[in-house]
Amino acid sequence: MPLINTLTAPVLGINSLLEKLQSPLLLLFRLWVAKVFFMSGLQKLNTWGDEYGVLYLFREEYSVPFLNYEVAAFLATAGELILPVFLVIGFGTRYFAIALSILNVVAVVSYYATLAKVGQVTPHIFWGAMLLTTVIFGSGYFSVDTWIKSKYGSTER
Repeated sequence: MPLINTLTAPVLGINSLLEKLQSPLLLLFRLWVAKVFFMSGLQKLNTWGDEYGVLYLFREEYSVPFLNYEVAAFLATAGELILPVFLVIGFGTRYFAIALSILNVVAVVSYYATLAKVGQVTPHIFWGAMLLTTVIFGSGYFSVDTWIKSKYGSTER
C-alpha cells in the first residue's frame, strides 16, 4: 500500500464516521430546540388569562419594541407553538430555524433581566448555536425536506 494511502486512511475513516453522524445530530438539534420553544409556548398559552400570566409579563416585564404587548404576546406564543412543529418534521427547516433564531434573539434583547444575570443568556446561546447549525447544514436525512428533494429533485440551480 502506498504511503499516502496509509496516511490518509484514518482521516478518511473519521470523515466517513462524522458524515454518518451528521443527520442524527441534526435531528437531535431540531428535536431539542423544538421542545424548548414548544414547551415555552404551552406555558404562555396556559397562563394567558392569569393575573400574573403571559399578558402581564409582556405588559410589565418584557419590552418588545414597536409592538403592542398583546400583539407581541400573541406572536411569541403562536411562533413558539407553530414553528417547532415544522422543525420537528423537517419541512422548510432552514427558514423555520431562522424564524426561531429571530424569536430567540428578541427574547433575550427584550427581557433585560436575562442580560443582567450571569448565566441567563447561556441557554439562548446554546439554542442559537443549534439553530445556526441547522440553518447551515439543513435538516439532514430524517426530514420532509429530504423526502421532497429525493422525490422531486433539487430546487437549486
